[in-house]
Amino acid sequence: MSNNKKRVLIVDDAAFTRNMLKKIIDNTAYTEVVGEAVNGNEAITLYKKLKPDLVTMDLVMPEKGGIETTEELLKLDKNAIIVVVSALGQEALVLEAAKKGAKDFIQKPFKNEQVEEVLERLLKK
Repeated sequence: MSNNKKRVLIVDDAAFTRNMLKKIIDNTAYTEVVGEAVNGNEAITLYKKLKPDLVTMDLVMPEKGGIETTEELLKLDKNAIIVVVSALGQEALVLEAAKKGAKDFIQKPFKNEQVEEVLERLLKK
């Protein structure tokens, strides 16, 4: 791949959310979505294969939730950049994810600017 875009893996069991995030991420000049996972197990498999620069992580998913997945990804790669994407009312989970090593948080329903801001803060170095 010749471009220098940062590679993003989206992890969310809701297709609607994945599509919205994908639109926003692919719309910036410096990021692109390289994979999408619907649960934690899939996220881990894809992470190993794709080695993305950043992962957006839903917290409540079937099979394996975002907290466990965050933990496992950081065991695989201590430099993994994980951004929690979560709805209001999940503050306790968000805090736990942060303790486990998530770098940032985007609240659903999110605005484009919110997502862009976080991407910029974490990826434009």
